[in-house]
Amino acid sequence: MTQALSPLLDEDQARFICGGVSISAAACRGAGLPSMARATGCRVAADKRSITILLSATASAGLIDDVRRNGAIAVVFSLPADHRTLQFKGGDARVVPLEPGDEALAERYVDAFAGGLAPLGYPTQVIRSVLACRADDLTAINFTPSAGFLQTPGPDAGNALRSGA
Repeated sequence: MTQALSPLLDEDQARFICGGVSISAAACRGAGLPSMARATGCRVAADKRSITILLSATASAGLIDDVRRNGAIAVVFSLPADHRTLQFKGGDARVVPLEPGDEALAERYVDAFAGGLAPLGYPTQVIRSVLACRADDLTAINFTPSAGFLQTPGPDAGNALRSGA
């Protein structure tokens, strides 16, 4: 039973998903219709039991509505330079108030993500435009990962992350 209570994330994974990675969130509305949004930052609880993503409320309106309806979310974190990818799913997602420092966190995230894409030939200003979010439009969604998967292309893609591993 103790194993089931262990967080899915380890320290390395928490650092990874909070870095300059691509963050895409997905939810689902009635009839299985998907909604998707790009996040502008992430923070992990100190005990590694929950993940909070930051998003533009305007650009993510459909996803936010779906999360409010059913609480289900899937979030993919991928590093474009090497395609390392992790996916986490949760069934208790909810919109939560921003915490002090979230605006600065979003700014640091955009800087890191744009900086990581520049060597790959992506213009920094384009990335900044895609991720632009006014401070008064920033919102947060928190969830407890109930499942996690290694999604890096290769022989281990799709393997479940084990709690406490």
